[in-house]
Amino acid sequence: MKVLISLIFALLSVTAFADEGPVRARDLGIPFDGTPGALNAITDVAGVTVGHETIIKDLADNRAVRTGVTAILPRGRDSMNSMVYAGWSTLNGNGEMTGTTWIEESGFLEGPVMLTNTHSIGAVHEGVIKWRVAQGDADATGYYWSLPVVAETWDGHLNDINGFHVRPEHAGAALEHAKSGPVEEGGVGGGTGMICFEFKCGIGTSSRIVGVAGDNYTLGILVQANFGVRSDLHVAGVPVGVRMPGEPVYSNTGYNAEMLSSIIAVIATDAPLLPHQLKRLARRVPLGLGVTGSTAHNGSGDIFIAFSTANAEAGRGDRDAAIHSIPNDDLNGLFAATKQATEEAIMNALVAGRDMTGDLGHIVNGINHEALQDILREHNLLVE
Repeated sequence: MKVLISLIFALLSVTAFADEGPVRARDLGIPFDGTPGALNAITDVAGVTVGHETIIKDLADNRAVRTGVTAILPRGRDSMNSMVYAGWSTLNGNGEMTGTTWIEESGFLEGPVMLTNTHSIGAVHEGVIKWRVAQGDADATGYYWSLPVVAETWDGHLNDINGFHVRPEHAGAALEHAKSGPVEEGGVGGGTGMICFEFKCGIGTSSRIVGVAGDNYTLGILVQANFGVRSDLHVAGVPVGVRMPGEPVYSNTGYNAEMLSSIIAVIATDAPLLPHQLKRLARRVPLGLGVTGSTAHNGSGDIFIAFSTANAEAGRGDRDAAIHSIPNDDLNGLFAATKQATEEAIMNALVAGRDMTGDLGHIVNGINHEALQDILREHNLLVE
C-alpha cells in the first residue's frame, strides 16, 4: 500500500509539473542578492557555450538508464585553439576532476569542461579526445595531444551506474550540442540522475554583473548538484527541509545519504584574472554552498574550476601578448558574485527537478513548489 501511495503521488506531481513548463527559483519568488545577467546563466559570459546529451532508457529486469554528459566550452568551437587562464579548488575531495594537475602547473584550461557520472569518466575522457581528433585539432607537427577535464557526481540511485551506458560518442554529442543562449536545467545531461537534499536535482546555472573600478564584468556559474540530506536544506536562510512533505528518497534503501553528497561547479568570467586569482574565485564557491545547507560530508566530492575568457592573446600562445589583470584589492565584488551565483545556481537546479522513476523502480520527487513558497511566505521572504 505504501508503494502504491508513492506511485499515485508521483503521477499527480508529474501532471502538475507537465503543465508548469520550465521554472526557475526567481519565478517562485525566492529572493537572491546581486544583479544577474540577461539570461542569468553561465552563457551570459560571451563566447561560453553549453551542451547536454541526456540518456534515458528502460531495460530488462527493472533496470533503468538515467544519466548523460554536459559540456562547457569556454570559447565555443574556438576552445580547442585558444586556451583560457584557469584555477581550481576543492572543499571535500571524495570525487574526481581529471586534468587538474596540468591546470595547477600551467595555469591554463585547454578545451572543454565535461560533467558526467562517477563511473563514466573514462568513456567521456576518451570521447573528448576522439572528438578533438575528428575536428582536426593538432599542433604544428601534426601530433594530437589532450588532457581533458572531466568531472563527476554519483547517480547510482536512479541510474544503472555499473551498466556503463555512457559511451565516448555521447561526449561527442554533448560537444556538438553546445550553444550559447538559455541553458536547460534540472535532470538533463550529466545532471539527469542527480539528487539534492533528497529531491530531484541536476544542472543549475546563474550569473552576476559586477562593477570593478568603473568597468562591468560578467561572472557565471554552472553546477552539477548531487548533495545534501533533506533536513539540511535551507532556502533564503530558512530551514525548509525539515518541513517539506514526502519521504526522503534514501530511507529504507540501505544507503547512507551522507555518503552520497557531491557537487561540481564551473565558474566563467570575462574579467581579466590570472590563474591564482581564478583559484581564489573557486575557493569562494563553498560560501554559496553552505548557505543552502551543505556541510561537505566525508563522502562528498566538492570540486570547483574557474576560468577567464579575457587575455585571448595569451590563450593563443602569442609570444608578445599583453596580459591584463584586476588588482587583488578589487576582487571583492567578484568574490561576492561567486557566492551569490553559486547559491542561486543550486536553487535553480533544485527547482528545475522533476519527478523521476529510475533504476530498480526508485522514485525521486521534485521539490513541491507551492509548499516551498508557503514556507517562505510565512517568513515574509517571498518576492511577490
